Formats: sequence, structure tokens, C-alpha cells
Amino acid sequence: MSTPSTVTRREDLARAGRVVVKVGSSSLTTAVGGLDAARLGALVDVLAARRAGGGEVVLVSSGAIAAGLAPLGLRKRPRDLASQQAAASVGQGLLLAEYARAFARAGLTVGQVLLTAEDVVRRTHYGNAQRTLERLLSLGVVPVVNENDTVATHEIRFGDNDRLAALVAHLVRADALVLLSDVDALYDAPPSTPGASRLATVRGPEDLGGVTVGSAGAAGVGTGGMATKVEAAGIAVAAGVPALVTSAALAGDALAGADVGTWFPVTATGRARRSTRQLWLAHAAAPAGRLVLDEGAVRAVRQARSSLLPAGVVGLSGRFRAGDPVDLVDGNGHALARGLVNYSSEELPDLLGRSTRELARQWGPAYEREVVHRDHLVLLGR
Repeated sequence: MSTPSTVTRREDLARAGRVVVKVGSSSLTTAVGGLDAARLGALVDVLAARRAGGGEVVLVSSGAIAAGLAPLGLRKRPRDLASQQAAASVGQGLLLAEYARAFARAGLTVGQVLLTAEDVVRRTHYGNAQRTLERLLSLGVVPVVNENDTVATHEIRFGDNDRLAALVAHLVRADALVLLSDVDALYDAPPSTPGASRLATVRGPEDLGGVTVGSAGAAGVGTGGMATKVEAAGIAVAAGVPALVTSAALAGDALAGADVGTWFPVTATGRARRSTRQLWLAHAAAPAGRLVLDEGAVRAVRQARSSLLPAGVVGLSGRFRAGDPVDLVDGNGHALARGLVNYSSEELPDLLGRSTRELARQWGPAYEREVVHRDHLVLLGR
């Protein structure tokens, strides 16, 4: 396994040993769906050259749903989950086959890795995914990773492959993450605006003050946009992995360390890597509900980083099951933490404000447990 990243400047990308590269649907497909073999081949040529030079590459590729649109006679990306899953089922095979053909021209083999959020946050799944990716890399294979759209539900989806790529970069302890789309960099205004300037480096939220970050493009084949790339870069940096955001057309220059795109370096606070579970909770998990904490519980969670006990919960909202992510909020509704809850929204009302010892006496030892354990909790805004 690679050591923590020593890439501190964009120039260091030229010598990075292991890089995760994510490419978006709009960079691989036509506006009406279907793969653009020329554009996909151009990207593969860049990545194959990197492999020939001794570097390791993990490719996180969108495009399965978009590739399935034309064969199914769909004009744009469907909104309902079942149709998305059907398009992914058709398109994923087409996408991997095209990658296999393109990489084969350079004498390289690809391996498909389909992941859901559970695969990077549940310990046993995490270990399996990590071992598979490491073994593929050791065998000289180029892993092609995508979200398993054919089975992922709304509750267990990453939401976008940008977030998936950031978590994969942490999973494989990459030296850098490169996020590719059809926009060459982050700008201080829409790129088409006269006088818009490229943001060459973003060291933290303060560098984004007043910047409007765009959403998915007009083609309607993707789900991301610059907003999710900025968020994904933040996830990577929090994991100790620097990130670069640029266009697929500039992939070769980016991997050579040229002054292109927007660079997100790892700051001093980002050098201590969070666990993948914490990264997912903080940045990618959609909360299923909210728990309102009293003042004592707020202090215990925020300052002492303690587990949340039933006695400290004064209210709740939403519908959730045991194991779902929920936000922990103060009396003013401000979210201070997110964690995996140990009780459902049906069970919890009868437990509020009561001690675990009292609950255990009444209902048995199974109720002598935390509402959210500190190991499954992450503070927000840090």
C-alpha cells in the first residue's frame, strides 16, 4: 500500500506514484447519450502513458447511465430510480467494453469495481474493496470504478461519482486526486462571463468567498457540476489527499504537473487522515432525520466528543431506521454533528430524557446503549 501523500504542489503530480482520476459523463458521451469513442480513447491514451511511466492509476468513471440512454431510446437522463438503474444496467457493459478495447491497444487490462456507499463505510465491505483494488494494482491492472447504480437505492447512494472518487482516493491511500469534466478550472464567476478569472489554488473555504459554483451542465447526462467537485476536493483534502479540478482535455497537462485547473492542497489540519466512515458521514451521507440535544448533550458531544445518550435528546424529526445517518442539532436548529443512530424513529420517542440505566431496568440490557456512539459520530464544520 502506498504511503501518505508527499504531493504538496501541483508540480509534484508529475512524480505521484498513485493517482485516482475521475471523469464525468459529459466528457465521455454525446449530448444525446451514447459513448464518444474518440474522447474516451484520448483519455485512455493519457492514462496508459502514465502507467507506462511506472505510475499507478485508479479510474473512477461516470457514464454508465448516459451510455445506456441511446440504446433504450431515452432522450435525457431519467429522474426515477428504476429507469436510472435500467439505463445503468445497459450502459455499464458498454462502458467497460469500450475501456477494455481502448486500454488493450496499450497492452493494459482493466478490472471493473462497482461500489455502493456500504462498501466503503462498513468495515468488512471496506476491507474487501481495499484488498481487491490493491491486488488489481499489484497485478498491473487498471481498476475502473463506478457506483453500482443497478442496485444502489437513494438511501445508500454516494449521490455523485465525485464524492465516490474522493472516498476511493482515501481507500487506496492515493497521492493525489484528479477530477476531470468539461470545464478547465474553477472560476470566480461563470467562465463565459467577461473578465472571469481562474482560481489557480483554493486552500480553504475563505478562498471561495463570493464565488458562485455551478451545477450540472445543460446536456443533462451527468449529476454533478463544479459544486460537487469542490465538495469532493474538500473530502479528499480532509483525507490528506490533494486534489486538482480541470477538464478532460487537459488531463495530460494536469498529470504532468502543468499550471492548469484549480489546485486544492492539503493544509496542516488535513494531514491527519480521517476514517472513511467519518468522511462519508461528514460529506456524503444524506441525513434521514434530526435529533435535538439539550445544552448538556451539546457540550458533551462538541467539547468532550462523547457518545450521545438518550437523556440528552429532547426531540427528533424525520423517519429513520437503526444504522441510518442523522444530524445532531442544538436548540436553535444548528447541526453540530452527524452520526449513525442506534434506534429507529419509532423506538426513540419513548427513550428521550431517560438514563440508560433506567431503560435497562425497564426493558432489559439491550437498551443500555448510546443513541449515537462516538465512534460513529463526526463533528460538522471542522
